[in-house]
Parts: sequence; C-alpha cells; structure tokens
Amino acid sequence: MKSFQNKVAAITGAASGMGRTLAVELARRGCHLALSDVNEAELVKTAELASQHGVKVTVKKVNVADRDAVFAWANEAAREHGQVNLVFNNAGVALTANVEDVKITDFEWIMGINFWGVVHGTQAFLPHLKASGDGHVINTSSLFGLMAVPTQGSYNASKFAVRGYTEALRMELEMEGACVSATCVHPGGIATNIAMAGKIDASVTAKTGVSEADHKRAANKLINVTTAESAALQILKAVENNERRVLVGPDARFLDKMVRLLGSAYQVLVMRQVRKMNQARSHRAAAATR
Repeated sequence: MKSFQNKVAAITGAASGMGRTLAVELARRGCHLALSDVNEAELVKTAELASQHGVKVTVKKVNVADRDAVFAWANEAAREHGQVNLVFNNAGVALTANVEDVKITDFEWIMGINFWGVVHGTQAFLPHLKASGDGHVINTSSLFGLMAVPTQGSYNASKFAVRGYTEALRMELEMEGACVSATCVHPGGIATNIAMAGKIDASVTAKTGVSEADHKRAANKLINVTTAESAALQILKAVENNERRVLVGPDARFLDKMVRLLGSAYQVLVMRQVRKMNQARSHRAAAATR
C-alpha cells in the first residue's frame, strides 16, 4: 500500500499511545478512520484530533476480547465508510507476574486482549479488506514477542502468539495471491501509559520487596525510549514498504540482534540484568523507609 489517501483504517486501542498517534498521522495523510477502545472519553478526544484533518472518523466502544462485539463493529465500520482497507490490531495490556503464581483469571485477561483481540480483529475485518481490493493487516506484537523476560511470562506468551499467528497469516495470504498483506509490529520501549495501567501480581512485590507503585514507575521509565509519534511513523513506513515485520525503536533492533546472535544463551544475560535491577530497586526501597 503506497498511499493512505482516501483509504479507511480501523484501529483498536485508539484512545491513547500508539493507537492515537497512528490515528492522527493517518488522518493527516487523508485516511478515514474507524476507531475503537474501551475508554470512550479518551477515544472521543482522539477522534477530535483526527477530525481536524478533514477526514471521516467514527468511534465505537469495543472490548476486543469480545468476539461478537468486534465482528459487529467491523460490519458497522464497513457500512458507515463503504469499505475498510486496513486494520491495526493495536489494543494491548501489561501483566507482571511470576509464571508459578500468576492467577488464571489474569492470564485469561491478558490473552483475551493481547492475543484473542488480534485474532478477532483479523478474522472480523479480513473479508472487508479483501473486498476493498487493497488491504493490510497490522498486528502489534512486542520486543517481548522476540525474547522472554522473568515476570513477563504471561505477556511473553500473548506476544509470541501474535508473532506466530501473523507470520502464518502473511504466508497464507501470499500463497493465496490475496490482495491483502500482513505486517507484525515489534515495539521496544514506547512512551505510552501501558506500564502504569498494567497489573502487577502481589507475588512479584513480595519476592522483590519493591512496591507495586515503584515497579510501575521503574517500568515506565525503562520503556521511555521511543515516542509514540515516532513509533507511528515507523509502523506506517513498514506498511508502505509491505514489510513482514517492523522493529520499532533502537532497543528493539539491538535486542533482536542479540537474541539472533546468542540464541538461547541470551537468557543468561537477561537474568543477570534483571537481578541487578531488582537489587537496585530493593536498595532504593529500603533507603526510602529509613
């Protein structure tokens, strides 16, 4: 897809972060929008920002874990806009929990949004993308869909799943000779609210001695590498170039190379770094209580 002018894009998780910046940048390029999120108030703000560029924008409160709701939204978007050319399955949440201790309800929650949300969005919109004659599926995985990190097993599982699903989808579309393609997005640390809005299991704070608030602040600082605006530009460039995947940010590109170079041995380096970080957090927490 060489131009977004007069195309129609559906975006999940459009109320903030990369979803919002993708919406505004696409609108700036003349692309009409069907936006969804569970946060209606912020979703309306995104729509207001995008509408300033003279494109048609529709909004819908949708929980991407709800398959029926996603399919209903896809059909509604196609009716309201006449067509849909792109779907950005961008909605995502974070969960920090040890594999042994993670609550099954939390595991189901993150998989429902991060993975099943991608499946629902892909299957719901794919017929409309094919009908448009020029379509693209953009699924958001993560740097953590390329490498694993302690306490991120549930998040890793959801994002590794998105990666495998999207890579298989891309091959199937090519073998079919379809007029639709697919790109898997692997963001590194993007300055969004995902860390602060995420869940942290009590077992993690108990084992590390670091409070939930301190964990979130540290995680938020750690991911503040690439702006959401820059991430949107990198993603759209990858779509224009029909890339199979896009590594967003210098940390994603560096760590991807490390994993491919070291193979499974990368895990030893990750464990060392995590131990150092946990020790530093524990020292800071202890000092704060003196």
